[in-house]
Amino acid sequence: MRINYQTNVTPRLRILSDDQIEQIVFAAMDVLLRTGTRVHEKNALGLLRDAGCATSDNNLVHIPAWLIKTSIQSAPSRIVLAGRDREKRLALEKDQVYFGTGSDCPFILDPYCGERRRCTYEDVYRAAKIADALPHIDFHMSLGLTSDVPIGTYDRHQFLAMLRGTTKPLVVTAVDKEGLADQLEMAYATIGGIGEWRKLPLFAVYIEPSSPLENSTAALEKLLYAAENDIPAIYTPCPISGATAPATMAGILVQTLAECLTGVVVSQLKRKGAAVVIGGVMSVMDMSTMVYSYGAPELSLLSAAMTDVAQYLHLPMFSTAGCSDSKIIDQQAAIEGALSIAFAALSGANLVHDVGYLESGLSASCNMLVMSNEVIGLVKRILRGVAVDTEHLALEAIERVGPGGHFLMDDHTMKFFRSEFWIPELLDRSNWMEWQANGAKTLGVRVHDKVLDLIEHYEPAAIVAEIDQELAKIVACADEAHRSEEKVRLV
Repeated sequence: MRINYQTNVTPRLRILSDDQIEQIVFAAMDVLLRTGTRVHEKNALGLLRDAGCATSDNNLVHIPAWLIKTSIQSAPSRIVLAGRDREKRLALEKDQVYFGTGSDCPFILDPYCGERRRCTYEDVYRAAKIADALPHIDFHMSLGLTSDVPIGTYDRHQFLAMLRGTTKPLVVTAVDKEGLADQLEMAYATIGGIGEWRKLPLFAVYIEPSSPLENSTAALEKLLYAAENDIPAIYTPCPISGATAPATMAGILVQTLAECLTGVVVSQLKRKGAAVVIGGVMSVMDMSTMVYSYGAPELSLLSAAMTDVAQYLHLPMFSTAGCSDSKIIDQQAAIEGALSIAFAALSGANLVHDVGYLESGLSASCNMLVMSNEVIGLVKRILRGVAVDTEHLALEAIERVGPGGHFLMDDHTMKFFRSEFWIPELLDRSNWMEWQANGAKTLGVRVHDKVLDLIEHYEPAAIVAEIDQELAKIVACADEAHRSEEKVRLV
């Protein structure tokens, strides 16, 4: 009998020790107490003041450590989302890793001609359709920013396109509190009402504070509305190391955590137990181009380190991968996308977004999304690790085959090769002659063919016609209200 036997079920990556994490957490608490954070929304300001925070006339709030600790303790360590089919679910808890797209890229590389142009409603729908078809994309954000709908209500149109295109769980953005409220009403209509929502929310909302240490009225209004209405809130900044955050890795982690914890405190003061996710997009400014790099190794390093912090605090983590600074899908895009996916997966982050981003987050690419799906499948096989038990040690099979034999037709091979071997769809393993006979296609060509096939032939599960009409009516009412407000402003 083996005693005190330990196993590594899966490989993993850890950047920070517990002592380093504690230093970062205490430093973030020190920042919020000594330096403070600006809160520009009156209701949030009132909640903080009533809870015992010191405030000043310029909306600067100093948050004590005890309040931060109690807020972390009351925030849930597990959040479950479900798609509109109620079957596809994400359990955001320690070491559960899910990959999805990013949102709101102003440009897209046209899937047919490769031209860089503004995103449209149809592009957002196509991206949702492709995400729905890809087996390793677990949740969906819009990927594109619609340019052919009213600016003030673009979020409702994007949400409608996403609902029509995929049955997977969603992460949304919102113009303001009213936009979030309309999307919640659309979600109620889609899944069967508020009761179903409270059991399993359809989406989480992405809300972004402004680095360094600013919390806008719009961001806090959405956060408070989310807390009040059981909407999981992702309250995460996008600090730029060397520009809107310190140039040191530890420094940007401290500031990022302080900005996230502000959201945790406000959400818990509004409603104890409100679901909130921390994390963010942390990277460096390239000092030669002034570009916020999405392919930098620091992005992956910082995301993995923040995942260590989030797990230490027992809070779900919003991370970043599958993106690149390259302008097109090429060798650079493959290198940067694959490495970031591997780092995010091994770190154990929960919601890993921005799969499909090119040009440092400015351009959406369906080709990048499809190529990254293949990489995610490969990495998920690595995450499964090496099973070590009687059957997997294969002693009987080794004895049965013996020296000089082969395992090709052995029952052990027949039993295990499908579960043990990862089978690629787009990566090529054929010999030279077969590759030539199949058109000598590069990976880029095979990816492009797959994208066009999904656009032209894949059909997502349709929304019931009556529900779809109700969703369209909510969007139309929002458009009309926005037009009326614009007329009043002009008068």
